[in-house]
Amino acid sequence: MFDINALVRKNIRSLVPYSSARDEYKGGEAIFLDANENPFNAPLNRYPDPRQVTLKEKISAIKKVPPAGIFLGNGSDEAIDLLIRAFCEPGTDNIISIKPTYGMYRVCADINQVECREALLTQEFQLDIPALLNLADERSKLLFLCSPNNPTSNCLNREDLLLLMKSFPGLVILDEAYIDFSASDSLITQLQNFSNLVILQTFSKAWGMAGIRLGMAFASPEIITILNHIKYPYNVNILTQRTALEHLRDTTVKDSWIRMILEQREWLRTALMNFTFVRDILPSDANFLMVKFDHSGEVLAFLTARKIIVRDKSKVPLCEGCLRITIGSPEENKLLIGTLQEYSRQRSSVINKF
Repeated sequence: MFDINALVRKNIRSLVPYSSARDEYKGGEAIFLDANENPFNAPLNRYPDPRQVTLKEKISAIKKVPPAGIFLGNGSDEAIDLLIRAFCEPGTDNIISIKPTYGMYRVCADINQVECREALLTQEFQLDIPALLNLADERSKLLFLCSPNNPTSNCLNREDLLLLMKSFPGLVILDEAYIDFSASDSLITQLQNFSNLVILQTFSKAWGMAGIRLGMAFASPEIITILNHIKYPYNVNILTQRTALEHLRDTTVKDSWIRMILEQREWLRTALMNFTFVRDILPSDANFLMVKFDHSGEVLAFLTARKIIVRDKSKVPLCEGCLRITIGSPEENKLLIGTLQEYSRQRSSVINKF
């Protein structure tokens, strides 16, 4: 059996969490004279529910995870930071991850003075299991994996992920921010089989709500309790909670957005492959494409000068010459292709002069 108490930091184990006014009274509507709030300007005058009970119940019905197994934070980045703070002793413990991948795992580790050890992906952008496990020692507390991975856009092999859940001695954190765009199923159903598994998801991508900053972590109630003990009391504001609840009432709009993005992903892939200066497009399980260009710096500068902003990943390991292009609206995607056609004409004109 996985013993979470043996993994958590000693001072966190003995921590007495802050108890807010809204934690202490759970009786519903009342005359609130306990939290030094302004009595005017309802409902914004009141502190939000620190446990986000109503929102978690709605998410629970959709994700099929008990509310006690759900943590909500200010983006997924809050959960990443809290996991490192809860389980890693600064200057002593380490986390394991891969490269290339989402940069916040290392940033949060650096902020918390925790070593981040990274194993390079294979040429097929899959996990090198021996390399990952060889990085781990008795001070390795967390393993961060992103699937579909950012920036490589592909899902990691499911059997490899399951193997790591069985063999890694600490927590396995699987970041599924882009899972809604993949044909592969979420591993959220594996929570009942692996008590060391944490799944991260977000409202920023498929739900189209990056602006409200709401991330989700799913794990055993024991892990979620630890995160709740060390989070700031009112980490998810009332406007964010209400906006999320409003959008969760009807998932058909979100589903239609996903279908359109997937259609546009294939349209954009086909259109990009017509350019001779496009060398390769990585298979994508996400809402973006990693495109390898001849003279990627030229292409980037040309697009930027015309206010079309893509992400330069050419200096990332295994991604030399690559630009990451988010799938936009049909109009935005057509404008991108039209601009690249202009670049192609200008480049051909220069070459023909010589």
